[in-house]
Amino acid sequence: MFSRIGYTIKQAFSQVFRNRGMSFTATLAITAMMLILGLFFSTFVNVDLFAEVIQQDYNVIEVYLDDANDDAKNETVGKNLEAIQGVSSVKYRSKADAMKIMKERWGDNAYLLDNLQQNPLPNSYMVYVNDKASADRVSKEAPEIAGVSDIKYYQDTVEKLSKITRAVEVGSVVMMAFLIVVSVILVANTIKLTVFNRAKEIGIMKYLGATDWFVRAPFVLEGIILGTVSAAVATGILGALYIRFVKSIGPDILRVLSVPVISAKYLMPNLLIIFLALGVGIGTCGSIISIRKFLDK
Repeated sequence: MFSRIGYTIKQAFSQVFRNRGMSFTATLAITAMMLILGLFFSTFVNVDLFAEVIQQDYNVIEVYLDDANDDAKNETVGKNLEAIQGVSSVKYRSKADAMKIMKERWGDNAYLLDNLQQNPLPNSYMVYVNDKASADRVSKEAPEIAGVSDIKYYQDTVEKLSKITRAVEVGSVVMMAFLIVVSVILVANTIKLTVFNRAKEIGIMKYLGATDWFVRAPFVLEGIILGTVSAAVATGILGALYIRFVKSIGPDILRVLSVPVISAKYLMPNLLIIFLALGVGIGTCGSIISIRKFLDK
Protein backbone atom coordinates (compact mmCIF):
# COMPACT_ATOMS: atom_id res chain seq x y z
CA MET A 1 0.00 0.00 0.00
CA PHE A 2 2.74 2.45 1.02
CA SER A 3 4.69 1.60 -2.12
CA ARG A 4 1.64 2.53 -4.22
CA ILE A 5 1.27 5.82 -2.37
CA GLY A 6 4.97 6.57 -2.85
CA TYR A 7 4.72 5.71 -6.55
CA THR A 8 1.69 7.99 -6.97
CA ILE A 9 3.35 10.95 -5.25
CA LYS A 10 6.64 10.49 -7.13
CA GLN A 11 4.92 10.24 -10.51
CA ALA A 12 2.66 13.23 -9.81
CA PHE A 13 5.51 15.61 -8.98
CA SER A 14 7.60 14.22 -11.83
CA GLN A 15 4.77 14.96 -14.27
CA VAL A 16 4.36 18.51 -12.95
CA PHE A 17 8.05 19.33 -13.52
CA ARG A 18 8.22 17.42 -16.80
CA ASN A 19 5.59 19.74 -18.34
CA ARG A 20 6.73 22.90 -16.58
CA GLY A 21 5.44 25.25 -19.26
CA MET A 22 1.88 23.92 -19.33
CA SER A 23 1.85 23.42 -15.55
CA PHE A 24 2.83 27.07 -15.07
CA THR A 25 0.15 28.21 -17.53
CA ALA A 26 -2.55 26.15 -15.81
CA THR A 27 -1.45 27.36 -12.37
CA LEU A 28 -1.45 30.96 -13.58
CA ALA A 29 -4.94 30.60 -15.05
CA ILE A 30 -6.38 29.03 -11.89
CA THR A 31 -4.67 31.68 -9.75
CA ALA A 32 -6.13 34.46 -11.90
CA MET A 33 -9.57 32.88 -11.61
CA MET A 34 -9.29 32.70 -7.83
CA LEU A 35 -8.04 36.29 -7.58
CA ILE A 36 -11.03 37.58 -9.54
CA LEU A 37 -13.36 35.43 -7.48
CA GLY A 38 -11.66 36.61 -4.29
CA LEU A 39 -12.14 40.26 -5.25
CA PHE A 40 -15.84 39.63 -5.88
CA PHE A 41 -16.12 37.69 -2.63
CA SER A 42 -14.32 40.35 -0.55
CA THR A 43 -16.53 43.08 -2.01
CA PHE A 44 -19.66 41.03 -1.45
CA VAL A 45 -19.02 40.17 2.21
CA ASN A 46 -18.10 43.77 3.09
CA VAL A 47 -21.11 45.28 1.34
CA ASP A 48 -23.31 42.63 2.91
CA LEU A 49 -21.89 43.40 6.37
CA PHE A 50 -22.43 47.14 5.89
CA ALA A 51 -26.02 46.56 4.73
CA GLU A 52 -26.65 44.26 7.70
CA VAL A 53 -25.31 46.83 10.19
CA ILE A 54 -27.47 49.56 8.71
CA GLN A 55 -30.42 47.16 8.49
CA GLN A 56 -30.26 46.83 12.26
CA ASP A 57 -31.04 50.55 12.43
CA TYR A 58 -33.97 50.49 10.01
CA ASN A 59 -36.32 50.83 12.97
CA VAL A 60 -34.53 53.94 14.24
CA ILE A 61 -35.04 57.36 12.65
CA GLU A 62 -33.07 60.33 13.91
CA VAL A 63 -35.07 63.54 13.77
CA TYR A 64 -32.97 66.72 13.92
CA LEU A 65 -34.39 69.79 15.68
CA ASP A 66 -34.05 73.46 14.73
CA ASP A 67 -31.42 75.31 16.73
CA ALA A 68 -33.95 78.11 17.29
CA ASN A 69 -36.23 75.80 19.28
CA ASP A 70 -36.56 76.33 23.00
CA ASP A 71 -37.10 73.46 25.46
CA ALA A 72 -40.89 73.80 25.25
CA LYS A 73 -40.80 73.62 21.47
CA ASN A 74 -38.59 70.55 21.51
CA GLU A 75 -40.90 68.88 24.00
CA THR A 76 -43.87 69.59 21.72
CA VAL A 77 -42.00 68.04 18.79
CA GLY A 78 -41.37 64.93 20.89
CA LYS A 79 -45.06 64.57 21.71
CA ASN A 80 -46.01 64.98 18.05
CA LEU A 81 -43.52 62.27 17.11
CA GLU A 82 -44.92 59.92 19.75
CA ALA A 83 -48.40 60.47 18.28
CA ILE A 84 -47.40 59.10 14.87
CA GLN A 85 -48.87 55.64 14.27
CA GLY A 86 -46.31 52.84 14.65
CA VAL A 87 -43.87 54.73 16.91
CA SER A 88 -42.90 52.58 19.88
CA SER A 89 -40.75 55.12 21.75
CA VAL A 90 -38.99 58.47 21.40
CA LYS A 91 -35.65 59.32 23.03
CA TYR A 92 -34.19 62.83 23.23
CA ARG A 93 -30.50 63.27 22.34
CA SER A 94 -28.90 66.60 23.18
CA LYS A 95 -26.16 68.11 21.06
CA ALA A 96 -23.77 67.46 23.96
CA ASP A 97 -24.64 63.75 23.88
CA ALA A 98 -24.24 63.75 20.08
CA MET A 99 -20.78 65.29 20.43
CA LYS A 100 -19.83 62.68 23.03
CA ILE A 101 -20.85 59.89 20.63
CA MET A 102 -18.85 61.49 17.81
CA LYS A 103 -15.76 61.72 20.02
CA GLU A 104 -16.09 58.01 20.81
CA ARG A 105 -16.18 57.27 17.07
CA TRP A 106 -13.13 59.42 16.39
CA GLY A 107 -11.15 57.55 19.03
CA ASP A 108 -7.59 58.86 19.39
CA ASN A 109 -8.38 61.80 17.10
CA ALA A 110 -11.21 63.06 19.30
CA TYR A 111 -8.96 65.86 20.59
CA LEU A 112 -9.42 67.60 17.22
CA LEU A 113 -13.04 68.29 18.14
CA ASP A 114 -11.96 70.20 21.24
CA ASN A 115 -10.83 73.11 19.04
CA LEU A 116 -14.37 73.84 17.88
CA GLN A 117 -15.65 77.16 19.15
CA GLN A 118 -19.16 75.80 19.45
CA ASN A 119 -20.94 72.48 19.08
CA PRO A 120 -22.23 72.31 15.46
CA LEU A 121 -24.35 69.22 16.07
CA PRO A 122 -28.12 69.63 16.48
CA ASN A 123 -30.40 68.36 19.22
CA SER A 124 -32.42 65.41 18.01
CA TYR A 125 -34.92 62.70 18.79
CA MET A 126 -34.25 59.00 18.23
CA VAL A 127 -37.59 57.65 17.03
CA TYR A 128 -38.05 53.88 17.38
CA VAL A 129 -40.70 52.22 15.24
CA ASN A 130 -42.32 48.78 15.11
CA ASP A 131 -41.75 47.91 11.44
CA LYS A 132 -40.66 49.23 8.06
CA ALA A 133 -44.12 50.58 7.23
CA SER A 134 -44.03 52.65 10.40
CA ALA A 135 -40.54 53.88 9.54
CA ASP A 136 -41.74 55.00 6.12
CA ARG A 137 -44.65 56.80 7.76
CA VAL A 138 -42.40 58.63 10.22
CA SER A 139 -39.98 59.62 7.44
CA LYS A 140 -42.87 61.31 5.61
CA GLU A 141 -44.70 62.90 8.54
CA ALA A 142 -41.79 64.00 10.76
CA PRO A 143 -40.41 66.66 8.36
CA GLU A 144 -43.87 68.30 8.36
CA ILE A 145 -43.76 68.91 12.13
CA ALA A 146 -42.89 72.48 13.09
CA GLY A 147 -39.48 72.66 14.73
CA VAL A 148 -37.98 69.73 12.76
CA SER A 149 -35.06 70.64 10.49
CA ASP A 150 -34.20 67.27 8.95
CA ILE A 151 -34.28 63.49 9.46
CA LYS A 152 -31.78 60.67 9.08
CA TYR A 153 -33.41 57.56 7.62
CA TYR A 154 -31.41 54.49 6.58
CA GLN A 155 -33.99 52.55 4.57
CA ASP A 156 -33.12 54.05 1.18
CA THR A 157 -29.46 53.25 1.78
CA VAL A 158 -30.32 49.70 2.83
CA GLU A 159 -32.38 49.12 -0.31
CA LYS A 160 -29.59 50.43 -2.55
CA LEU A 161 -27.01 48.30 -0.77
CA SER A 162 -29.27 45.26 -1.09
CA LYS A 163 -29.45 45.79 -4.86
CA ILE A 164 -25.67 46.17 -5.04
CA THR A 165 -25.20 43.04 -2.94
CA ARG A 166 -27.51 41.01 -5.19
CA ALA A 167 -25.75 42.30 -8.32
CA VAL A 168 -22.32 41.42 -6.90
CA GLU A 169 -23.60 38.00 -5.86
CA VAL A 170 -25.05 37.20 -9.31
CA GLY A 171 -21.95 38.54 -11.03
CA SER A 172 -19.72 36.45 -8.79
CA VAL A 173 -21.64 33.25 -9.53
CA VAL A 174 -21.60 33.83 -13.31
CA MET A 175 -17.92 34.80 -13.35
CA MET A 176 -17.03 31.91 -11.06
CA ALA A 177 -18.83 29.35 -13.26
CA PHE A 178 -17.13 30.65 -16.42
CA LEU A 179 -13.65 30.74 -14.91
CA ILE A 180 -14.00 27.30 -13.32
CA VAL A 181 -14.88 25.79 -16.72
CA VAL A 182 -11.86 27.52 -18.31
CA SER A 183 -9.60 26.33 -15.49
CA VAL A 184 -10.81 22.73 -15.75
CA ILE A 185 -10.13 22.76 -19.50
CA LEU A 186 -6.62 24.13 -18.97
CA VAL A 187 -5.81 21.53 -16.32
CA ALA A 188 -7.22 18.77 -18.53
CA ASN A 189 -5.07 19.88 -21.48
CA THR A 190 -1.99 20.14 -19.27
CA ILE A 191 -2.39 16.63 -17.92
CA LYS A 192 -3.35 15.31 -21.34
CA LEU A 193 0.20 16.02 -22.54
CA THR A 194 1.55 13.78 -19.82
CA VAL A 195 -0.97 11.09 -20.73
CA PHE A 196 0.15 11.15 -24.38
CA ASN A 197 3.80 10.90 -23.33
CA ARG A 198 3.03 7.90 -21.13
CA ALA A 199 0.52 6.22 -23.46
CA LYS A 200 2.65 3.12 -24.01
CA GLU A 201 3.44 2.83 -20.31
CA ILE A 202 -0.25 3.11 -19.45
CA GLY A 203 -1.08 0.44 -22.03
CA ILE A 204 1.48 -1.94 -20.52
CA MET A 205 0.17 -1.27 -17.00
CA LYS A 206 -3.38 -2.01 -18.13
CA TYR A 207 -2.20 -5.17 -19.89
CA LEU A 208 -0.50 -6.35 -16.68
CA GLY A 209 -3.76 -5.90 -14.75
CA ALA A 210 -3.36 -2.46 -13.17
CA THR A 211 -6.66 -1.02 -11.99
CA ASP A 212 -8.04 2.20 -13.47
CA TRP A 213 -7.50 4.07 -10.21
CA PHE A 214 -3.90 2.91 -9.93
CA VAL A 215 -3.26 4.40 -13.37
CA ARG A 216 -5.39 7.47 -12.72
CA ALA A 217 -4.04 8.34 -9.24
CA PRO A 218 -0.80 10.14 -10.31
CA PHE A 219 -2.72 12.27 -12.79
CA VAL A 220 -5.40 13.15 -10.24
CA LEU A 221 -2.70 14.08 -7.72
CA GLU A 222 -0.98 16.18 -10.38
CA GLY A 223 -4.20 18.15 -10.87
CA ILE A 224 -4.61 18.53 -7.11
CA ILE A 225 -1.03 19.85 -6.82
CA LEU A 226 -1.70 22.48 -9.49
CA GLY A 227 -4.93 23.52 -7.77
CA THR A 228 -3.37 23.64 -4.30
CA VAL A 229 -0.40 25.74 -5.43
CA SER A 230 -2.81 28.11 -7.18
CA ALA A 231 -4.92 28.41 -4.02
CA ALA A 232 -1.89 29.25 -1.88
CA VAL A 233 -0.57 31.84 -4.34
CA ALA A 234 -3.99 33.45 -4.83
CA THR A 235 -4.59 33.68 -1.07
CA GLY A 236 -1.17 35.23 -0.49
CA ILE A 237 -1.60 37.85 -3.22
CA LEU A 238 -5.18 38.70 -2.26
CA GLY A 239 -4.28 38.86 1.43
CA ALA A 240 -1.46 41.33 0.77
CA LEU A 241 -3.70 43.48 -1.44
CA TYR A 242 -6.57 43.44 1.05
CA ILE A 243 -4.37 44.39 4.02
CA ARG A 244 -2.80 47.20 1.99
CA PHE A 245 -6.24 48.44 0.94
CA VAL A 246 -7.54 48.54 4.51
CA LYS A 247 -4.38 50.30 5.71
CA SER A 248 -4.59 52.86 2.91
CA ILE A 249 -8.13 53.77 3.97
CA GLY A 250 -7.11 53.92 7.61
CA PRO A 251 -8.98 52.70 10.71
CA ASP A 252 -9.67 56.28 11.82
CA ILE A 253 -11.60 57.10 8.65
CA LEU A 254 -13.54 53.85 8.90
CA ARG A 255 -14.38 54.63 12.52
CA VAL A 256 -15.53 58.17 11.75
CA LEU A 257 -17.70 57.02 8.85
CA SER A 258 -19.00 54.09 10.92
CA VAL A 259 -18.17 51.74 8.03
CA PRO A 260 -17.50 48.16 9.16
CA VAL A 261 -14.84 46.15 7.32
CA ILE A 262 -14.19 42.42 7.55
CA SER A 263 -10.75 41.92 9.13
CA ALA A 264 -8.06 40.20 7.08
CA LYS A 265 -7.48 37.72 9.93
CA TYR A 266 -11.05 36.48 9.52
CA LEU A 267 -11.37 36.79 5.73
CA MET A 268 -8.12 35.18 4.57
CA PRO A 269 -8.44 31.80 6.36
CA ASN A 270 -11.97 31.44 4.98
CA LEU A 271 -10.82 32.39 1.49
CA LEU A 272 -7.97 29.87 1.74
CA ILE A 273 -10.46 27.11 2.57
CA ILE A 274 -12.68 28.13 -0.37
CA PHE A 275 -9.70 28.35 -2.73
CA LEU A 276 -8.33 24.98 -1.62
CA ALA A 277 -11.71 23.36 -2.18
CA LEU A 278 -11.94 24.97 -5.63
CA GLY A 279 -8.34 24.11 -6.50
CA VAL A 280 -8.68 20.47 -5.51
CA GLY A 281 -12.02 20.20 -7.30
CA ILE A 282 -10.74 21.81 -10.50
CA GLY A 283 -7.57 19.72 -10.49
CA THR A 284 -9.45 16.49 -9.87
CA CYS A 285 -12.08 17.15 -12.56
CA GLY A 286 -9.47 18.22 -15.09
CA SER A 287 -7.31 15.14 -14.52
CA ILE A 288 -10.24 12.72 -14.66
CA ILE A 289 -11.44 14.25 -17.93
CA SER A 290 -7.96 14.07 -19.49
CA ILE A 291 -7.37 10.38 -18.83
CA ARG A 292 -10.91 9.00 -19.10
CA LYS A 293 -10.68 8.31 -22.83
CA PHE A 294 -7.46 6.37 -22.41
CA LEU A 295 -8.92 4.14 -19.74
CA ASP A 296 -12.06 3.48 -21.79
CA LYS A 297 -10.04 2.09 -24.69
